[in-house]
Amino acid sequence: MRHKKSGRKFNRSSSHRNAMLKNMVRSLLTYEHIRTTEPKAKELRSSVEKLITLALRNDLHSRRLAYKTLENHSLVQRLFDEIGPRYNGGGGYTRIIKLAEPRKGDCAPMCIIELTKRAEEAAVAAPAAEAPAQEAEA
Repeated sequence: MRHKKSGRKFNRSSSHRNAMLKNMVRSLLTYEHIRTTEPKAKELRSSVEKLITLALRNDLHSRRLAYKTLENHSLVQRLFDEIGPRYNGGGGYTRIIKLAEPRKGDCAPMCIIELTKRAEEAAVAAPAAEAPAQEAEA
């Protein structure tokens, strides 16, 4: 019985599974959206949301914990300086959008996993929010 054993195995060894998830986390934080299968996206969601929660704490210990997963100083810096401040907390940092077409080779259900507040959306929303404030001051 699998009582209290969480996580999918994906028919891979533990080292292969951990390496795959680390690579997917790095890709998602770099490009802010990736295309993958539904089970992988659902498993990836928990890892990414834990890292963004660490970024909200923004202390040295959190940075070191994030580095254990990301293994890239520039990506840790981007997580804590750009991605983390976009969110106020409370979870829900990722979105999974199911695609209609399955993968051609094995008919696996595909989806897109993305960050809910992406860089382009934040850049568009910031000037719009600042414009009424400037008019009120004048």
